[in-house]
Amino acid sequence: MAYALPTRFPANRPRRRRLTISLTPLIDVVFILLVFFMLASSFLDWRSIRLESGQAGGATPGVVGALMVTISPDGLRLSGLGVTRDQLAGRLAPSLAEDPGRRIAIRPTGGVDMQRLVKLLDDLAVLGATNVVLMPGAR
Repeated sequence: MAYALPTRFPANRPRRRRLTISLTPLIDVVFILLVFFMLASSFLDWRSIRLESGQAGGATPGVVGALMVTISPDGLRLSGLGVTRDQLAGRLAPSLAEDPGRRIAIRPTGGVDMQRLVKLLDDLAVLGATNVVLMPGAR
């Protein structure tokens, strides 16, 4: 007795498999790459501030003729007069346009956070100041 194949699966036609591709591993790999690049990248603009130490055994350079800027938690003072950041820029711009090498001495008082001091240094750099001296802080 011969066995007959059902008519749904003819013997002369190869079976076709339905190929299914799972997207879950692909999504996992993309997510891991996304997390890796987010953690490995830096979106901040890191800049450095060049500081030069004083000469060995020497005194600090003279501040004769320098513009003295005092920064305190209350605000800024230019040669003893209270100013805002905009006023400071307005008063220093003509002097620095005339002489870009003009010395500017910055003297922080107690309680000034570093961020305010760095903002002041950035403002001076934008004005074109190249000769900036950081004085010991007042108490």
